[in-house]
Amino acid sequence: MGVIKRVVKPSSARGKKHIINREPKIIENHKQTLFLQGHKTSPIAVQCLKDFYHLKKPDGKMMSRKNDILPFEDVTPIEGFSRKNDASMFCFASHNKKRPNNIVLGRTYDHNLLDMFELGIENFKALASFPASKFCYGAKPCLIFSGEPFEMNHDYKRLQNMLVDFFQREVVKGIRLQGVEHVLSFTAVNEKVYLRSYRILLKKSGSRTPRVELEEIGPSVDFVMRRNKLASDELFKLACKKPRALKAKKVQNIKRDAFANKLGRVHLTKMSMEKLQTRKMKGLKKSYADRKKERTELKERRASKTTGAKRA
Repeated sequence: MGVIKRVVKPSSARGKKHIINREPKIIENHKQTLFLQGHKTSPIAVQCLKDFYHLKKPDGKMMSRKNDILPFEDVTPIEGFSRKNDASMFCFASHNKKRPNNIVLGRTYDHNLLDMFELGIENFKALASFPASKFCYGAKPCLIFSGEPFEMNHDYKRLQNMLVDFFQREVVKGIRLQGVEHVLSFTAVNEKVYLRSYRILLKKSGSRTPRVELEEIGPSVDFVMRRNKLASDELFKLACKKPRALKAKKVQNIKRDAFANKLGRVHLTKMSMEKLQTRKMKGLKKSYADRKKERTELKERRASKTTGAKRA
């Protein structure tokens, strides 16, 4: 016998506004991320968690208490936190003898687990250990993925999709050159993922286009993939489905490329190659015999037309 859930109606305008804000929308709010610590953690895992939190500000929430949670055994507590805080992504730090310095990145769909990855930290250099000046909070990072596994391996492809989802911010229509000031580079090689963070410096080049230089600002992390729990292809396809209202109406003979440039197809009548004007060159000039032959044929055609007219 099923349990009937009690529907709690809001008693104030503020509560009603809060419930409406959590309802499904055609254009969803940008994703919030929860940062949690396990029952046992290490200084390296906690510092990596805090650096990820600084990279996500202001779209993240750091949970102050430690939680006795094992995501790969029971993810229900994290789903409860996700529902309570209206957050669709989470970053979890833990540490034990078998799997030291653990970071678990995951996301939910309809506040139920979609997929998650367990990454082990092998080499770590914190954000504060770099003396270089940092980027502005809230800046959209430029994400760079390199390495054959991101193109050939299914697990690494899904990890790439997770990292794009994790570090992206609100969708914007345009961005100016000076606004691109932060780069996150992910390199997959030898079953490891190397994360490097750079600040973009635009220097004078003597021309209109500035000279671009990269300055490492941290954090610097070498990850090794340990475990993962992936959604089925049907569930993943359902999570990526766009509402019909957001789908652009198809216009005949109009399409867009990968950079959103509009391309059109124009239909023309069949072109006569004989009347096509080409470059005039002495080598292509008709000989005297060809011109004489053309004049003779033209006179014959005119004569035949005159004869036909007289007979009529």
